[in-house]
Amino acid sequence: MKIPRVMSTQHPDNVIVPFFAESPEMSGDDEVQEAYYIFSHLGCDEQMWDSEGKEVDDFVVRKLLTRYPDFFKQKVLGREVFLTLRIPNPEIEKGEAKVVLETLESIPRSRDAAVLFYGEEVAPIFEVILPMTTSARELDRIYDFYRNFIYERQYQPILPGDMTLAEWIGEFKPQAIQLIPLFEDMEHMLEAHRIVEEYLQGKDLSYMRVFLARSDPALNYGVISAVLFNKIALQRLRKLSQRTGVKVYPILGAGSPPFRGNLTPYTVNEVLAEYPEVETFTVQSAFKYDYPVEDVIQAIKLLKSAARRPFQEIDEERWIAQGRRLAQEYQRQAELLAPLVNAIARFVPRRRMRKLHVGLFGYSRNFGKAKLPRAIGFCAALYSIGLPPEFLGLSALTHEAWRDLSEVYVNLEKDMASAARFFNPDCLEILPEEVRSDIKTEFLVSYQPNEAHRAITSRIIRHLKAGISEGIQEMIVEAGHVRGFLG
Repeated sequence: MKIPRVMSTQHPDNVIVPFFAESPEMSGDDEVQEAYYIFSHLGCDEQMWDSEGKEVDDFVVRKLLTRYPDFFKQKVLGREVFLTLRIPNPEIEKGEAKVVLETLESIPRSRDAAVLFYGEEVAPIFEVILPMTTSARELDRIYDFYRNFIYERQYQPILPGDMTLAEWIGEFKPQAIQLIPLFEDMEHMLEAHRIVEEYLQGKDLSYMRVFLARSDPALNYGVISAVLFNKIALQRLRKLSQRTGVKVYPILGAGSPPFRGNLTPYTVNEVLAEYPEVETFTVQSAFKYDYPVEDVIQAIKLLKSAARRPFQEIDEERWIAQGRRLAQEYQRQAELLAPLVNAIARFVPRRRMRKLHVGLFGYSRNFGKAKLPRAIGFCAALYSIGLPPEFLGLSALTHEAWRDLSEVYVNLEKDMASAARFFNPDCLEILPEEVRSDIKTEFLVSYQPNEAHRAITSRIIRHLKAGISEGIQEMIVEAGHVRGFLG
């Protein structure tokens, strides 16, 4: 089957509201129209349909096929373009657990709509992303629930000796779904290969898609550690594929800021060089809406045309140790910054109707009592005062370690220089003393400061120092326009 190369997501990191949205906070029919737009105009071949942390339209397939029949007659949904569900993790997101049942129940109904439209057997949705995966058993529960309680129940009689459920309301297909584990924390990202191998046992699967987060690891451990852990996970997954013969297709959840992956329409070649083993890249909202549409289209074409290739072997033990050491320093600074970040983040405008994500930082794991917003809000808050979050944790590096890192983290200097453009030394005035002395720019010898961004962030800093909240949100948006992303 075709494996999608470019997955559009609903991450709300955009500054500019898309032209088709009825309000700045996209939801409902806006997102149905967005799915059509990214397929038909931008050229993406996959749309994540996200039921984690927000209300989702379970009738999206029917709406797409009935509203845009000419396009979907040409591009068959489920064969050439794809909708992939992301569900809440019922082991962790207890308040959203029953959403899993509702979402999985929608899969056979979506298939019925597609069969009626195409006049042949088509499964428009057959893959499901499980966020915050920590074990093979979690995946097996979803896989077996669908098979045993949705597919198999069609053979049960309604009453003793009566017709079966399938005879009464029609058959239930597809027979099985494909699970895509999403690994978001260090421990389980580094064990992704073992978890996937255990999940594969007893299943006749020819391929496996595995999703590696890029934003949440950066939020939890800092940007350099996130890159190192991603690369080690990719290397281990490649070896798993070679050992088992099951093709593993990695997905990388990269956003636009360097902190979250630095994937913009203008950095595609750099990201492909950094992660050549990745099969599918996410393009988030800032990528899609904060740049000229013709540049977005060309960038997506480039992503789709580039060949996947293996990366050089890296010393896992060495770089895990380095990643852990950097993460400790990053976490110390992030915890100290938490009150300031939260005070600013409340002014960051929302771009999607989402509930709070319970991301791993929220569990206070190795962070004392600190609570932080989502990665997008965290980035937006710090960038809005001219403190690129990429700087956090760098104080643990020596010049020698920096040189060694650049051999593994290919775009280290480019990413840091890109972030440094938005550094404003005035931010040091409002940072905790314990963090202020640790903000290092000595490694960044060649970058061009963005004076427009500095002027805006200086105004925000003055407002914060004076306790004036009026106008801060507008200035946050103004600074985001200069950067090309909200957070």
